[in-house]
Amino acid sequence: MAFEGLAEKLSSSFKKLRSKGRLTEGDVKDAMREVRLALLEADVNYKVAKELTGKITERAIGEEVMESLTPAQMVIKIVNEELTSLMGGSEERLKSPAHPPAVIMLCGLQGAGKTTHAAKLAYMLKSQGHRPLLAACDVYRPAAIKQLQVMGEKAGAPVFERGTGDPVETAKEAVRHARDYGHDYLLIDTAGRLQIDEELMDELKRMKEAVSPTDILLTVDAMIGQESVNVAKAFDELLDITGVILTKLDGDTRGGAALSIKAVTGKPIKFAGSGEKLEGLEVFHPDRMASRILGMGDVLSLIEEAELRLDEKAAAKTAQRMMSNKLDLNDMLEQFQQVKKMGPIKGILQKLPGVGNKLDDVDIDDRIMDRTAAIILSMTPYERSHPDELNASRKRRIAAGCGQRVEDVNRLLQQFRQTQKLVKQFGGKKGKKKLKGMGGMPPGMPF
Repeated sequence: MAFEGLAEKLSSSFKKLRSKGRLTEGDVKDAMREVRLALLEADVNYKVAKELTGKITERAIGEEVMESLTPAQMVIKIVNEELTSLMGGSEERLKSPAHPPAVIMLCGLQGAGKTTHAAKLAYMLKSQGHRPLLAACDVYRPAAIKQLQVMGEKAGAPVFERGTGDPVETAKEAVRHARDYGHDYLLIDTAGRLQIDEELMDELKRMKEAVSPTDILLTVDAMIGQESVNVAKAFDELLDITGVILTKLDGDTRGGAALSIKAVTGKPIKFAGSGEKLEGLEVFHPDRMASRILGMGDVLSLIEEAELRLDEKAAAKTAQRMMSNKLDLNDMLEQFQQVKKMGPIKGILQKLPGVGNKLDDVDIDDRIMDRTAAIILSMTPYERSHPDELNASRKRRIAAGCGQRVEDVNRLLQQFRQTQKLVKQFGGKKGKKKLKGMGGMPPGMPF
């Protein structure tokens, strides 16, 4: 995951500050020296790292921090604010023209994920109630059109294509088609190259003049580090891009590109992509990313994902059964299936405050949930509703049915009984008051 190394080093620096009752100017400068080195190791632009730590130092040695009862916390607050400002301050949305369709050109080098992220963006827009249309204008890469058609079908968005003819003419026809058939967004998948060349840029400039896009989004591979900033700068100088989609943020990347692109180009990161699944695209929130870098988690994004992907009716039904002390193994199975919709377990945990930075070297096997579900599915409907009646003979049959051991079945039942005890604490009117005092239970979260 991006920023793991940076987050670990920043956490170490701030731990030293917390160990001091009061901070001196020397303490702050020593800490900022470590922060600057951590930023440079994360592949942040040297000038950007120097300016950032300079601003933090200037604010941190002020009277407000030095006289504070919790000076270390005040320094961390300043670092959080400056990181947020460095990455753009607030999220940037797509532009909405007065007369649709909004035309979005996706450009970038080969291998950055243009085609994949065109489909991801179409999927996101469709889930928000829009009617996106994809246009296949990469006529040079073998099977590029077919790839977009396959991914478009998965995203539920139609694809406009005219074979391997002039891509500029295809783009113009796509705009007319989108307007005639009521599509409010047109996403143009353009051709890429292994490196920036005059022929590629000339084609993109002609396309820009022909379709007058409302947004030009550059897909940038975060794994190429500082070079991605140079790519963004080159494209911006020639096309005047409106934003960046930073891809492969889940890869083995140091993350410096995300901290440098806005400062160097002046253009915001609008979206962040991870993984190959269509759901792996999210709006880039500078404040939330800064919190994740500093180990403060990203609960807001976690809640948004839960609201988007989880079944509220199923969650409400489970909550009602909880309040009535009627939970059984069917409910546990339902919760496992709900949580799986939110993606890898490690990804969920990394968004929890104080947890993310501690999972750097932890290998979490997502198949644990599948194996547990397999045990429950090996039971009869009656056994799931009456787990207390599972004797030794039944347990052996269940274990054999799912290819696991009797010990695994016993472990599951023990966990379930512990859950039942916990749930009983929230039963009745007193329990409802406790839940209300805790702010309620997030929909669909596992018990």
